[in-house]
Amino acid sequence: MTKEVAVQQPTVDLENRAQDVELRSLEPTTDSDGAPLEPVVTDPHGSRPACFSSLLQEVLFVLTTTVAVGQSSIFTGALLCMTNFIGKDLNMTAAEVTWISAAQTLAAGTFLLFFGRVADLFGRRLLFLVSIGFFSICLLVAGFATNAIYMDVFCGLAGLSSAASVPPAIGKLGAVYEKPSRRKNRAFACFSGGNPVGFVLGAFIAGVTMQITTWRAVFWVMSVMYAFFFVAAWWTTPPDTEQKLGGFNVETFVKFDLLGAFLAVVGIAMFTAALTMGGEASGGWGTPYVIALLVVGLALTGGFIYWQSVFRYPLMPLGVWRDRNFSLVVIILCLGFYGFSGNMFWASLAWQRIEGVSPLMNAVRLLPAGIGGILVNVLAAMIMHRVSNKSIMIVGAAAHVISCALYSATARNISYWALFFPAQLFAVVSQDLEFTVTNMYVMSSLPSDQQSVAGGLFNTVIRLGATVGIGIQTSIYNSAGGEEHNRWRPYQATFWVSLVGGVLALGFVPFLTLGRQGGRKHQD
Repeated sequence: MTKEVAVQQPTVDLENRAQDVELRSLEPTTDSDGAPLEPVVTDPHGSRPACFSSLLQEVLFVLTTTVAVGQSSIFTGALLCMTNFIGKDLNMTAAEVTWISAAQTLAAGTFLLFFGRVADLFGRRLLFLVSIGFFSICLLVAGFATNAIYMDVFCGLAGLSSAASVPPAIGKLGAVYEKPSRRKNRAFACFSGGNPVGFVLGAFIAGVTMQITTWRAVFWVMSVMYAFFFVAAWWTTPPDTEQKLGGFNVETFVKFDLLGAFLAVVGIAMFTAALTMGGEASGGWGTPYVIALLVVGLALTGGFIYWQSVFRYPLMPLGVWRDRNFSLVVIILCLGFYGFSGNMFWASLAWQRIEGVSPLMNAVRLLPAGIGGILVNVLAAMIMHRVSNKSIMIVGAAAHVISCALYSATARNISYWALFFPAQLFAVVSQDLEFTVTNMYVMSSLPSDQQSVAGGLFNTVIRLGATVGIGIQTSIYNSAGGEEHNRWRPYQATFWVSLVGGVLALGFVPFLTLGRQGGRKHQD
């Protein structure tokens, strides 16, 4: 009798599920205007996920994923305040100094898709822990650097671990907060602050530390910080119950798409290297090796896209780009993010070179962006379930245009408070609102077992956008030329590049059809 029940029960469950699917398929998916309806949310506020035993564990998990996705930004912000000091101490050439930052950016951007697939096939928790632990070790060792090659190599390894941390962090967060709710909005709003706030946090850590000691201690302070978060991740990150892990076998090896990984990594690496070195090469963009890297990189990247369209288990599912909203939010964020990161970089450089600002005061000047980022993310968590996300994107894109316009009007005789201060506030309003909306939508575009790929996909795009933007800005900076009476001119030229991107992004927003996310759908 027991065996008979055990056999019949799954049949009943399957029948019930079939009926549920049939009923759900009859429900309308769009409104009268053709816009997609919001999902039905039975618990709009959201309860604490069952995988967490306490609120402290949940908060630490969200905070750990936030600093994990902000690894690259924190590292970049810190480097910005100490690159000149490292170069002088290690007797580095201009090209070697450039690669302190370029090596980290290159590795962080090119390996995102690769590690996204690794996370989805072999487990997110393990990769998440390894990436944070390895990042802490790289920072510790980099602090003992004695020459340029030593420094550049470990900056590249730090970028590699940054790339490894983003897909599992996004994947675990998307899996833990699977259903739309206000609790999910708050978690993703905090998470979205990792990039913009991380840049300022890194700069502030470097500024304060270098005021007391040397640049080497900056690496060690950040190493200790990430060692703490490694322990926090070990305690708070739940097991990979949402995944069907393949293990190390032939089937998993076939699904891994090694050819796609090779084409993506090498192609993007060459393309990014060409953009990074174009402005610093002796012959500029016409230098033969820059042209060769650019052409081969584009060819391999094109080959990667074609391979993804024919391979059965693609590294990057091209089908997601058929979703108009998906494509538009990623493009808008990409155009905004390259302007945000580029403006912060060139503004900080101008403060140090033209005004002679110290690392600490440089960090203080960037502080409004960090504080503003926290406040904007709190605001985003409060309004996403109440306000159309299209409206939020309009506000974000408009704020970016205003920010770039303020940056573009800068001059030495205009005070920091008149233009730079409001420009930073508008910049964080733009990027934090857009990043939160994009993050939430992207996580809803792919199933649970491909969340890491989705995270790696859009983070790769925005990082490449930032790299392309920096490359273009560098070329414009070198060609603008600063006169003795107007040393701000080349910096202003880089801000105009960002302004063009901001205007383009604003032009894409009206084509979005986004509604609210995480709110209750009222039924008639």
